[in-house]
Amino acid sequence: MKIMNKQLIVITLLLLVVNLKSYAQISKVEIIATGLTCSMCSNAINKQLKSLKEVDSISIDLNTNTFTVYLKKDNALKPRVLKEGVEKAGFFVGSMVMTVAFDNVDAQENKMVKVGEVNYVMVDSKAKTLNGETKVQVLDKGFVTSKEFKKLLKSYSKVPTYALENEDDYHIKTL
Repeated sequence: MKIMNKQLIVITLLLLVVNLKSYAQISKVEIIATGLTCSMCSNAINKQLKSLKEVDSISIDLNTNTFTVYLKKDNALKPRVLKEGVEKAGFFVGSMVMTVAFDNVDAQENKMVKVGEVNYVMVDSKAKTLNGETKVQVLDKGFVTSKEFKKLLKSYSKVPTYALENEDDYHIKTL
């Protein structure tokens, strides 16, 4: 009886460790916001992003309207939450580049990969294995400018999921 209890405790602890590891996915996000005209505009975005519990700190480059968001360890943040924060402040995302921790992921064109609770679809990827922190750009509508999205829509006609605008799948390319 004691042996079974010890085994149950060990199994439970192992499951907890595995679950914690799966959330450590995005460590940094670089967002270029569009529509800003003054420093008060950047302040509005800064306040919205800082209000997210997963955000550790933010640095802002006013010359390029770039917000570099550093996330807390073991966060379970989805990219759309950051996009919604920028939009809540009254602006738009022109570009989003994320630093994502991959664990031996086979990055093939059109392949869906799950990291933590986020689904990524690889586009513009040459077959390779992603391991460790990798910079990727989100290419979906709302994560690039409208003009850029129209171009990408034509380019990615071979990617059946790209035109669907599913908010749970993020089309990314490695940088």
